Amino acid sequence: MNIQQFFDHHGLSSNPFVEEDAQTDLVFKEHCLKEIFHPAWDKIYGNPSEPATSLVFGEKGSGKTAIRLQLLEHVNQYNREHAGERVFVIDYVDFNPFLDRFRETLSSRRRKPDRVLSEWKLWDHIDAILSLGITGLADRILGVSHPTGVASEIEKSAIRSLDRNQARDLLLLAACYDQSTAETFKGRWHRLRRKLRFRTFSTYWDIALCVLVTCLVFGMIFWQGWWDTLRTPWPYAIVLVSLLPRVARIWKWFWSARQIAKHVRTGNHRAWPLCKVLLNFSGSELGGQPLPNKDRTDDRFELFCKLQAILQTLGFSGVLVLVDRVDEPHLINGRADFMKAFLWPLLDNKLLKHPGLGFKLLLPIEVEHYLEREDRAFFQRARLDKQNMIPSLEWTGEALYDVASARIRACAKSGSEPALRGWFDSSVSEQRLIEAFRSLRVPRHLFKFLYRLLVEHGNAHTDDNPSWQISSELFESVLAVYLRDQDQVDRGLRAG
Repeated sequence: MNIQQFFDHHGLSSNPFVEEDAQTDLVFKEHCLKEIFHPAWDKIYGNPSEPATSLVFGEKGSGKTAIRLQLLEHVNQYNREHAGERVFVIDYVDFNPFLDRFRETLSSRRRKPDRVLSEWKLWDHIDAILSLGITGLADRILGVSHPTGVASEIEKSAIRSLDRNQARDLLLLAACYDQSTAETFKGRWHRLRRKLRFRTFSTYWDIALCVLVTCLVFGMIFWQGWWDTLRTPWPYAIVLVSLLPRVARIWKWFWSARQIAKHVRTGNHRAWPLCKVLLNFSGSELGGQPLPNKDRTDDRFELFCKLQAILQTLGFSGVLVLVDRVDEPHLINGRADFMKAFLWPLLDNKLLKHPGLGFKLLLPIEVEHYLEREDRAFFQRARLDKQNMIPSLEWTGEALYDVASARIRACAKSGSEPALRGWFDSSVSEQRLIEAFRSLRVPRHLFKFLYRLLVEHGNAHTDDNPSWQISSELFESVLAVYLRDQDQVDRGLRAG
């Protein structure tokens, strides 16, 4: 029996349980994004007007990615309703580019995954977050056709409201952290400079001095006819002396650029292109300004404050950082000890409770077990009691029943009102369905089980003799086999 016949009979246009990943689940994105929520949703979401940190642990398939997509949708809705107090979202999900660049900065002896992750520090996380935020912000200011990051339009009037100091700060941040590969680094930076109307004529004084001295020296020689002096070293020595200020500035900023390229270990900048950009700032403009040229967090926090001040002027009152899919980078490859090594530097109360900044950390449940082994110093630094922690993203049988019902309604044909209970014969009660769903624990297992059940039901009947209800015997047998298989997956005896 074709499964589509079963769906047609019950008034469904498509299979509600064919997808297992929220990232590619059209039923969830188009119909359930604003309707189906985990019971802990309010604690996770909080209030966008005052971004707060939430620390959520959940097993595979419990809905962490779905929650991230819901956070994005609801923050976008909030931004549409509060134009002057929007939230700037940084989607800190794809870690591979940062880990790969970081690995390249280490010697060959330290490039094994465990050694790489043991070297990863809090400032590396901040550098990666700043890179995502600055690149996305620059894309929107420049009007890039396919901007990176989460959608957040910026009006031209808001860009013009940036004063010179804020324009300088944004250009400095772009010099250190803009990771776009859409165009050349120097060309993109100068395009951003022109967009911000940041004039740099005063920084060419040393070149002007050299040109002026050269013109005066050789002009005097030709004017007075002192041709013999061209055979002496003095005219050339004077010109070389006039070059010294330029050489000194190049050396100074090359050294700074080299230190920045060395210490921003998640970046892809090289010293000489960065030096040529830094030469566009005068000494007085960069005097005393923080630069990420040391292995410490103080400069990074100051730079993040500068980004927040710029965003405030552009109409963003807060910053939200979404962290998900920590188990997927190829260096981590699902290992809990590697996830711990990567995540633990991020669990710092100074960062997680930074004013105007909120983190939504959606983490695998395997990492939660390591918390029990930590000492007092770790908890004093992380202050998890302040982070809205949810130790386990659990689902009740009733909640999973509601999820399944909502997905069925989402796939209903126009005019039909299908119900999950109608799929089963009278011997399978609603209470039995809820008890069975409770044993499945998470939405992904629920979807896999129902999809397998539908396939087995179709295989058990012919097109000429179809059955429109699933029997109790088939339900119980498929459930028993699925739970056995899932137990083997949980114990690592087979693939999920």
